[in-house]
Amino acid sequence: MSSLTLDKRLYNEDIKVSLAHIKMLASAELVTAAEAKTISAALLTIKQEIENDDLLFLASDEDIHMAIERVLIDKVGDVGGKLHTARSRNDQVVTDVRLFLKKAIMQIGQNIAGLQETLLSLAEQNQDVVLPGYTHLQRAQPISLAHHFLAYLSMLHRDGERLIDCFKETDVMPLGSAALAGTALPIDRDLVAKELGFSAISSNSLDAVSDRDFIIQFLGAAAIVMTHVSRLAEEIIIWSSTEFSFIELDDAFTTGSSIMPQKKNPDVAELVRGKSSRVIANLTGILTLLKGLPLAYNRDLQEDKVFLFDTVDTLYTCLASITGVLATMKVNQNRMGESAGGFSVATDFTDYLVKKGVPFRSAHGIVGRLVKWAIDNRKSLAEIDLDDLRQFDENFEADALALADPHASAASRESAGGTGKKSVEKQLKTAGANLSKFQTWLGQ
Repeated sequence: MSSLTLDKRLYNEDIKVSLAHIKMLASAELVTAAEAKTISAALLTIKQEIENDDLLFLASDEDIHMAIERVLIDKVGDVGGKLHTARSRNDQVVTDVRLFLKKAIMQIGQNIAGLQETLLSLAEQNQDVVLPGYTHLQRAQPISLAHHFLAYLSMLHRDGERLIDCFKETDVMPLGSAALAGTALPIDRDLVAKELGFSAISSNSLDAVSDRDFIIQFLGAAAIVMTHVSRLAEEIIIWSSTEFSFIELDDAFTTGSSIMPQKKNPDVAELVRGKSSRVIANLTGILTLLKGLPLAYNRDLQEDKVFLFDTVDTLYTCLASITGVLATMKVNQNRMGESAGGFSVATDFTDYLVKKGVPFRSAHGIVGRLVKWAIDNRKSLAEIDLDDLRQFDENFEADALALADPHASAASRESAGGTGKKSVEKQLKTAGANLSKFQTWLGQ
């Protein structure tokens, strides 16, 4: 069965590999300089014809590798058959895939950096905006909006670190392993690796042609990225709902209903959330594909590109889309601030008593009874007075009344990594430094 419709997107990598290979063959005197020049020129012509959509592929072409070789021989005659000296499709295809993935990792890394830039900007702009933090989707404690965005920056920093590791594992050249046992011909693998920009060559030919660990590692990292992005998309969806109204999404990233004219649906965020399942499924797919394969190469491995290409395309698109959603949304600061009040400051009253020497568990019970009393009397903690407080514990003094301010609550949590102002400022500096380091690695 032909895989041409899928793997023809590797044409650029395949020609690049072939150009490096023929250069090495000439250096090793396995072909003449004239033959290498003829083959190289024809390969560049084929590349141009593919890009101009002038090359006619045939139904008999098994894959992009055989298609290019067929056209090459058609153009230059039997000398074209010398290109395949000292190599096999087994090491050729995996070299192509590694080159493709190295480039894809850098492109995806740039999109991750773009999302980080947007989140960092939002965090810097919203250090004084307070909203409720949630556990179990129940209002828990007031936090700054900057602190919330910084949580996602932490996730994306780890994603970037994983991508760097993926690149390192991918940056190994298998070419020269031939079918599985290497070759008896006097080739120079290091020369080819340098020509193609690989930092190392594979150490075992049997493993090299059958190894797809680098794809598994990338798909695993991609699945984690999409899990993070899906969580972010879910919060965007919730926050943009009428019930929350924390944010308003730009029309460019929403759609209306086909029947209900009042609707403004967060379709882009929903699609990003949904597409995360594809990437997770692709990780499962590649693991299932490989788990039963004996050494060395098996035709099953043709399917690896199904999972890889779909993941690369999905990740690239989703990262760009969610960045656009965030960059254009409007933050409803007043609504967030209003929601951060109520009983989300209850822990501050507990901490107040702890500072007075009351054991935490006792303080927790006291404030729990205070909250129940306030609910029964239809009061918020901001509406109670000192007499109300002292009904529950005489350690409460007048300064306790200020604890009902959610802004003060958020600002007070200055433990390392907390939502306090100084802590957030420190986190912003760290996030900026991490982003700068990642961008340097990406060459930005």
